[in-house]
Amino acid sequence: MAVLASIVVYSCMALCLMSDAVAAQLRVGFYSQTCPTAETLIRQTFNDAVQQTDDIGADLLRMHFHDCFVRGCDGSVLIASANGNTAEKDAEINQTIEEEAFQVVDNAKAKLEAACPGVVSCADILAFIARDSVAHYGGGFYDVPGGRRDGRISLASDTSELPGPDLRLVQLTQIFARKGLTQSDMITLSGAHTIGIAHCPAFTSRLYNFSSSSAVDPTLDPAYAVQLQQQCPTAGSNTEVPMDPPSELGFDNSYYQGILRHRGLFTSDQTLVSTPAAAAQVNLFASNSAVFTSSFALAMVRMGSIGVLTGSNGEIRTNCRVPN
Repeated sequence: MAVLASIVVYSCMALCLMSDAVAAQLRVGFYSQTCPTAETLIRQTFNDAVQQTDDIGADLLRMHFHDCFVRGCDGSVLIASANGNTAEKDAEINQTIEEEAFQVVDNAKAKLEAACPGVVSCADILAFIARDSVAHYGGGFYDVPGGRRDGRISLASDTSELPGPDLRLVQLTQIFARKGLTQSDMITLSGAHTIGIAHCPAFTSRLYNFSSSSAVDPTLDPAYAVQLQQQCPTAGSNTEVPMDPPSELGFDNSYYQGILRHRGLFTSDQTLVSTPAAAAQVNLFASNSAVFTSSFALAMVRMGSIGVLTGSNGEIRTNCRVPN
């Protein structure tokens, strides 16, 4: 229990220090005077979208993550390729984000421009709509500081900074550390995999010709491996598979419970129990959904402060797909 307690205390200390550091840049209620209906308009846009496509929130949440990890939370993931430049949006790792999710952001931006022209950034739309996605699926509502401004540069080559599904704990920890996030933050944010789908190529290396001594990754539950092989009958299959089958549209701690049963879909999921300290946090979240959801909210706010442009830096894009 002492190990579990130290994880929570350490995470909270780190997050509280972050809050002090960015307080002068981002703040809750940032648009209360300049565009008081901003968050309501964004939430209404999300609600309209999720009625049409029930899993759209998973893509919107991932979009915010992918935005923040490349050039900081500056809306660069939304910029379209143009004039011979391939933007982040069209990088291979972002090809599984449905175009419909980008259209949701466009729709929110159109409403905001009609109500408050030139006020609300595309980067802030992503942060708010990610929160609304988490809340919709049961993860709880949390306050999101605003005040981010939009960047003007988007390069597909920069997406190499994003963590891939085949990484191990040490690699993941190093990538997150470069963004100012802790291993505890990484394990917490990985819980986003409790909603949404993956495509077979992200994990079939675990199902076929895994190593010279084992055809299938031995850390994968054998029954689950058979199920996945049925869904992805060849290494080249591109079927959509739920990342957390018991809870595909529920934002809860089922993801961590699955990892404890060796049912983490990606290598990057199952590796979260490869050291005693990391496994202790997974066990804590698996046994206490309330601790997970509150920790996730704090970690999202922390992630949402990565490399932000504020004040006179950056711009407020009129069209999220095109720099002004």
